[in-house]
Amino acid sequence: MVLTKEYRICMPLTVEEYQVGQLYMIARHSHEQTDSGEGVEVVENVACEDPEHGKGQYTEKRIHLSSRLPYWIQSFIPKLFYVTEKAWNYYPFTITEYTCLNLDPVSLNERLIEFVDIAYDEVNPKHYKEEEDVRYFQSKKTGRGPLVEGWREAVTPIMCSYKMVQVSFEVWGLQTKAEDLIQRSIREILLLGHRQAFAWIDEWYGMTLEDVRIYEKQMQHETNTKVVGNGDPDVTALKDENAVHSGSDTIKPASTSSTPTAHTPTTPNTPCTPKSKSWFSWS
Repeated sequence: MVLTKEYRICMPLTVEEYQVGQLYMIARHSHEQTDSGEGVEVVENVACEDPEHGKGQYTEKRIHLSSRLPYWIQSFIPKLFYVTEKAWNYYPFTITEYTCLNLDPVSLNERLIEFVDIAYDEVNPKHYKEEEDVRYFQSKKTGRGPLVEGWREAVTPIMCSYKMVQVSFEVWGLQTKAEDLIQRSIREILLLGHRQAFAWIDEWYGMTLEDVRIYEKQMQHETNTKVVGNGDPDVTALKDENAVHSGSDTIKPASTSSTPTAHTPTTPNTPCTPKSKSWFSWS
């Protein structure tokens, strides 16, 4: 059985602003969440092109997780462990790892839809920062905020990010527990990251796409240094070949909804239907 959820995240931004804000947030968030030997290592970040979606950006990352996993999962994986993430970003459409999920009507009907409220959904206390609480934050550059009760019906501009996540952990006795844990972890990441994207708006607002790519490159260098040190050959990781993740994101105005469709890729190869079952699938 596969646990499928679709997360819908409204943001007080335009679709164009979200492109810059999301890139800024991911780069800064990854850097802040990375410690020595643990976190996000960027392996590759290059331009790519797709016949349907046009020019985009391809990234490959290693998410080092060993000590951050629950003990009951650590017993099933190598001591040094990372998940490889490959993403093709044809904004506002993003494909992450191996496949673009083109769900059939049955799967669409069976998926669970969750709305993520960046203002009033509770974040883990260990991640809470008063300056990132968007119930009280107001942007000096745009005047947007604070986000009061009912903000999604009252605020303009507004857009919505749709993220389909499929999780399959086929280990007898642990499947339900593991799939639920993974979905809860992903929801927490989406909630925290999107809160930060708005709370940091005064840091990125006015940046061009070129500006934020330069910032992204700087942060990736600093983050890689934190993860693997200065090229220490003794710092290595093992990839669990049974642990892969895949999917696509779609960013749209809040009033619309659609499901991404599959397409023919170009170099670097945009993923097609996977040949083996996925442990984790994000679209």
